[in-house]
Amino acid sequence: MAAEAVGGEAPTLFLRKATGLVRGWSVRDSMIYACLATNFVTLGLYEFTYAGPAFPGGQLITSILISAVLVSFLVVAYTGLIVTIPRAGGDYVWQTRILGSGVGFVMAATGWWFILWLWAPIYGNILSKQLFQPLWATLGDPSGAAWFASSNGIFVVCLITIALAGVLVSVGMAGYAKIQRWCFAGGLLAFAVIAVLLLVNSRATFISSFNLEAHKIFGASVGSHAYQDTQTAAAGLKKPDGYSPTPLGFGPLGGPTLLLVPAMMFFILWPNWGSTLYGEIRGASDFKRVFSGMFAGLWITVLLAIAFLLLVAKTFGWEFFQNLNATFYYANSKLPIWPYPFMLAGWLIHNTAIQVILILALSLWFFGWVGTLFLSSTRVIFAAAFDRVLPDRAAEVSERRKVPLYSLVLMLLPAVGLSAIYAYSTTFQTYTLDATLVIAITYLFSAIAVVILPWRKPDLWRASPASSIKILGVQIVPVAGWVTILFLLFDLWKWFTNGNYFVNNKDSLYFMGALYVLAIGLYVVARLVRSHQGIDLGLINKEIPVE
Repeated sequence: MAAEAVGGEAPTLFLRKATGLVRGWSVRDSMIYACLATNFVTLGLYEFTYAGPAFPGGQLITSILISAVLVSFLVVAYTGLIVTIPRAGGDYVWQTRILGSGVGFVMAATGWWFILWLWAPIYGNILSKQLFQPLWATLGDPSGAAWFASSNGIFVVCLITIALAGVLVSVGMAGYAKIQRWCFAGGLLAFAVIAVLLLVNSRATFISSFNLEAHKIFGASVGSHAYQDTQTAAAGLKKPDGYSPTPLGFGPLGGPTLLLVPAMMFFILWPNWGSTLYGEIRGASDFKRVFSGMFAGLWITVLLAIAFLLLVAKTFGWEFFQNLNATFYYANSKLPIWPYPFMLAGWLIHNTAIQVILILALSLWFFGWVGTLFLSSTRVIFAAAFDRVLPDRAAEVSERRKVPLYSLVLMLLPAVGLSAIYAYSTTFQTYTLDATLVIAITYLFSAIAVVILPWRKPDLWRASPASSIKILGVQIVPVAGWVTILFLLFDLWKWFTNGNYFVNNKDSLYFMGALYVLAIGLYVVARLVRSHQGIDLGLINKEIPVE
């Protein structure tokens, strides 16, 4: 350091000699986290509602498999980064050390901090549609279910979501691990019950049950022939090229099926969501263990999704499932709420109490997942504060649970404010459409980092366990980085140019651009302030943070 701090003492490079965090997770915990992040129930089911009608000529199962194979390369690339620099902060640490201080901070702050404020109402919207609305409807109160879709209802559910996420993060890594294990086990058991119901019942039984329960729960406005009315409504949908769902199969590979791949990324792109936590996961320097955690989480999700779609085709009828989604997509649904597939499967049991229990049990997928809203992000904020880019207090760790509480506050408070704006402003709701796109851009820069790592930091790369992972003498991590770059660029290209993905809204792009400008402004201010204090942020980012 060239300058000296107040009092005549030269400031240390980092905030302190150790982070204060502890390795409270096992690889099994990281696997569960990866599976919950690529959440088939909370994200996949919801995405199928839009993807099928948007690209009716595509094959969902084939697109899921293609997407999973491509994301597996991302898992390899991220594993290489993790074992090379296994520190809390993930993308922020890697990008600042490999790509540069400013680039790394701007990408990570926007993609892991600011953008997750906007995911709070997205999570809340899912909680409303998958728990409160079907629960109130099943209990015989359709008007109560509709309230949760109102502005007041959306804001209340967002507050519940933010509070739940805050509590889960504040209990610490060990406490959160226990909660997610129980939620994951309970969610799998509930899914198994649904699978058995779909397996042992015939399509004729489902048609009869659907008609009976739709009429009982939603009344005369739906009618006692809801199944056939849905088919008729879908046949009458107006589209420039008509609407006709493709029968379930595995081909062809081209055309609409490939167009489904960017749509599948909205739920399958996140097995590396826990990458910012690896400063707190045991075995973070072991390539095989790190890879197996994320890879297993990804492919468990894939297997669950495929099993469900096959069972739906058998019992619901594939054409009906696609038509039901299409009528919701085009606002012509015979049901007044989102056609939650698990709620419909529960209708095979004509008992309100059991139907309620199933909805509550399946909500464990959400409650195990909701902590992902803030947990990973707090470690990025913490890492930036530990590097002295953000105020020192954001890197303070509670003595008891080893949680960066002030980093959590920097997630909670803005999320509450933006959720209020989201709930009461339909204009602002459109600003959130590009939330996934921004995170994908962050991933893209980490993929670039892993590609240039061997020549940008040759000593670090040679010391990394990732450098010894080869196939036919070729180091696979940089190759995986190239594949990740290409498929993310393909996704971004399609998202920017095709309106069917709902992420090329001009106002949303402007808003996201403003978030990048905010990150740039924060970094410039930090650089100036720290320079005045005698701290060179450029020097800090030439060193690996201590543990």
